[in-house]
Amino acid sequence: MSLRKINEKKPLVHCITNYVVSNMMANGLLAIGASPVMADAIEEVKEMASIADSLLLNIGTLNERTIASMLAAGQSANEHHVPIVLDPVGAGATEFRTRTTLALLEQLKVSLIRCNIGELAAIAGVNWQSKGVDSGSGELDVVQTAKTIAGKYNCLVIVTGETDVLTDGGSVELIAGGHEKITKVTGSGCLLSAICAAMLASSNELFADLANLLREYKQVSELAYGPIGTLHENLLNHLERFAEGTK
Repeated sequence: MSLRKINEKKPLVHCITNYVVSNMMANGLLAIGASPVMADAIEEVKEMASIADSLLLNIGTLNERTIASMLAAGQSANEHHVPIVLDPVGAGATEFRTRTTLALLEQLKVSLIRCNIGELAAIAGVNWQSKGVDSGSGELDVVQTAKTIAGKYNCLVIVTGETDVLTDGGSVELIAGGHEKITKVTGSGCLLSAICAAMLASSNELFADLANLLREYKQVSELAYGPIGTLHENLLNHLERFAEGTK
């Protein structure tokens, strides 16, 4: 089980993320045994990234200050061989977000892109009808586009949705399941990106472990189903159980 590997490794995950989800993300990482640090000040991000086990860059509440911090942290992570996960929240919704996403991909060596279909389309330059930070609508060969982006940036790509897609540019895993109500909870996708960052720091069989992680997260979302006010609590409880092997 992938979540148990994270619990055994207990990685330090440096998150530069958005203020909407930072609490949910920190609690979710703690629930699976990881150690989150939410540091985004330009004065310390290089040092923090250098001692972390992985780095998450999430552009959900984007501004020039955090862009500079993401670039500085990412450069330090690259120098110290720390894996980076990029969550390009809302790429395609505005030119600013799309431009920033592409700049991060061009200037940093990213290990994994975790996105939805609309964000994938923006990275690939495909015409798409965005809806804020949600996936929006359009026509796209998701598997082939994900493979192309993985090959272009020499990284793994995860595209989440009703069926998740994981690819390294060659191999592909399709993971179905989950419950659509999880999309009504702010932070569930962002938390998955953070857990993926923890997985990058905890695995010697990364592709297989990420595929298993996506399956486990689908199962957790099914088990967490209930009134929307309880979903956060249920999600954290079931993540802890999976990580501890007591599900």
